[in-house]
Amino acid sequence: DVQLQAFGGGLVQAGGSLRLSCVGSGFTFDDYAIGWFRRAPGKAREGVSCISGLDGSTYYADSVRGRFTISSDNAKNTVYLQMNSLKPEDTAVYYCAKGAATTLTELYEYDSWGQGTLVTVSS
Repeated sequence: DVQLQAFGGGLVQAGGSLRLSCVGSGFTFDDYAIGWFRRAPGKAREGVSCISGLDGSTYYADSVRGRFTISSDNAKNTVYLQMNSLKPEDTAVYYCAKGAATTLTELYEYDSWGQGTLVTVSS
């Protein structure tokens, strides 16, 4: 049974940091991409960052590049999203998912979406 769970959300002031964790089970991380996505109130789900399980290559949305860092520990089946210099516009529910390709725009490539973790950034 494939499962992904996202952890680590919370309330933080603008300029602060949070680290999200995505823990998976039931599949081999090496074979897939893991993506982080978010949905802000009233907006569509958008890709934030993803990492290739095959070669570790990483991708970022323009809105977070330079502030967020994705990393993985395949031995622990965990992918992390370190979020620094957080802004109020980063407020959203953050999800992780398993993907057949490293893409931030073609969400149909992803499945096994986790339940999401809420990140709230106060100004």
